[in-house]
This record gives sequence, C-alpha cells and structure tokens, in this order.
Amino acid sequence: MPHDTPPTPDDLLASYRFDLPDGHIAERPCEKRDACRLMTLDRATGAVGHAVFADLPALLPPGALLVVNDTKVAPVRLFGQKPTGGAAELLLTTPVALLSPVTDPASGWTSAPASGLLRVSRPPRPGDRIDFAPDLHLTATRRGAFGHTDFVLSWRGDLPDILSRIGHIPLPPYIRRADDAGDRETYQTVYARDDKLGSAAAPTAGLHFTRELLNTLAARGFGLASVTCHVGIGTFSPVRVEDIRDHAMHREWIEVPAETAAAVRRAREEGRAVMAVGTTAARTLEGVVREAGEMTAFAGETDIFIRPGHAFRVLDGMVTNFHLPGSSLVIMLAALVGRQRLLAAYGEAIASGYRFFSYGDAMLVRA
Repeated sequence: MPHDTPPTPDDLLASYRFDLPDGHIAERPCEKRDACRLMTLDRATGAVGHAVFADLPALLPPGALLVVNDTKVAPVRLFGQKPTGGAAELLLTTPVALLSPVTDPASGWTSAPASGLLRVSRPPRPGDRIDFAPDLHLTATRRGAFGHTDFVLSWRGDLPDILSRIGHIPLPPYIRRADDAGDRETYQTVYARDDKLGSAAAPTAGLHFTRELLNTLAARGFGLASVTCHVGIGTFSPVRVEDIRDHAMHREWIEVPAETAAAVRRAREEGRAVMAVGTTAARTLEGVVREAGEMTAFAGETDIFIRPGHAFRVLDGMVTNFHLPGSSLVIMLAALVGRQRLLAAYGEAIASGYRFFSYGDAMLVRA
C-alpha cells in the first residue's frame, strides 16, 4: 500500500535479518529451568551484561511488577488421514478454551468451528473430512493462504483428554526432532492454568521460571500479575513484506483481569517498573491499551503490531528469549531498545555462544 513517506531502515525487513549459525539453536532446554544464561540489555545506553537466570532478583528494577502469560500449551499437533488414505497434519490454532461446542444428544458427538494450519498433499475442498482418531475428525469449510484452513472440529467425549491421548506438543519447526514425553513438562510454564488451555506455542520467556525463583521474587518485594494471550499464528507467522509497515498481524485472544489492570496502574503511579515476561505478555499489555484506550480489565482480540516508532504506554522492560531473524518478535524488541542496539546485543550473544529460540537462553531488557 502507498505511504506518505519513503521507508527508513527501521521500516525494512532486511534491517532485521542476521546470520545465525545452526549450532546456536537450542534443541533441548537446560536441565534446570533457571540455569540458562541471561543477557542484560540497558534500554538507555545499550550496555550489555552477562549472568544466569537465577540471578534475576538481583537484576530487576526495585519493586518491579512482573506480568506473565498464564496460557497453557495444548498437544494440538495432530496426525490424521484423508478418506483416500493420504496423510494429513494439523496444527490447531483456535484455543481449546475458546471453542464454542454444541453437542448432539442423540449421537453424543460435539462440534465446534475452528481453524488451523493443515498440511495435506492437495488443498481440501469444503466438505472434505480428515480423521485423527475414531473419536476426533474435522470437516473442511474454507481454505486460506499458507495452509490456513477453517473447519468444523467434531469429537466424542472430553476434547482435552482426546488431545492428551493422540496429540503432540507443537514444538516449532526449527527444533529438528520429534517431541517426546519430556516436552509435555518442559514446554510449559510452571504457572500455566488448566482453564487457559489452547496455545499452539509456548510463551517461551516464562519457561525459565521455577517455583523456587517465583517464591524468591515474592519474598524480595517484586510483584507478579498474570494476563492471558493464547499464542497462535499471530505470534509466529513470518513477516512476508519488505516494508514492515504493510505487515498485518493475525488477531489473537487476550485477557487482562481486573486485578492485573489495577496492579499495573498502581505500579505506574508509584514509579515502579512494569516488566513483561515474554513478547506475548507485552503484546497483551500494549494491546489492551490500544483496544480499550486505557489499562483496564479486558477480554477480546488484538492485532497490534509493535514496531519501531511505537510509543510504549505500559512497559518499561521485558524478560525475553532470543528470537528468529526477521520475525515480528525481533521487530518488537527493536521498538523497545532501538534496532541498532538490539542487533549489536544479538551479535554479542552469538559471539558469546548464547542459545537461541524457544529452549534457548534469555535476555533482560531494563531501563
């Protein structure tokens, strides 16, 4: 689309690409969650420091409020079969907690409209069926771009139980191994809530927290509040336009409870830092202010795309992981600290042997 001004380097996707050797991509988590490395990055100066995640209480601004994403990852990677015998793979992106099921009392089958990324040899036509188990199948209703498919999901019994039985943890594609039993624990935050089931990817910055570390933070006077952002294709879809001003985020469900909104307002009034744990918590906090006009209780959707030039109205800093080159997550971090400072810090992380992506090391961005 036309713009009033030509793009600056901050507007170009090429400005957010960098070389990352394969050896820096973490295939598995640290044996202990908070034993990973932690880089600190000062927003004002670009100064970088090195620690371990367990040092976090000594590195946070005094009295900071940490805001976490309490969504729960579901085993929503499913392998099925078309009636012709062809293989199919589905990543269910509609959060389980947000499905609107209707049960037929005569048959005992429950159905709900849903969406996901469907990989099949030929695009499905409306009415095509794919079976995943005797008690779970879908019927396609519409095929979109890049494998995005709308369908009616049908099951008999308890859907979370079915997914637990046949589903796979949706490890991202850069982890080049199959998921195993250990991932059901390690690819989940310790504060994920059963009633928030449905994310198709973990809010990975939160994977580093242990119960012991959370207790230490509370004992030292740090606040903890939770929001919900069900992680879906809005978070992990690639940016496909060279001028990032033209990038459109998919809408994702966010929820801010009244007590969290009050805690954020109180922290800002008292001059205490508000720190998002992960980019999804950051999107939720900034998104609710954009959607509602203020920090308040909210439940709905946002498609906020945070890029350089964004005026942060809630966040002072962030706990995050190291992200994919050219991703919307790298662009968000650049908005918070400045593109050149962020890329310089990433360059030092690569030179220093930090582990990247979901199971990798962490970064603390602070004022």
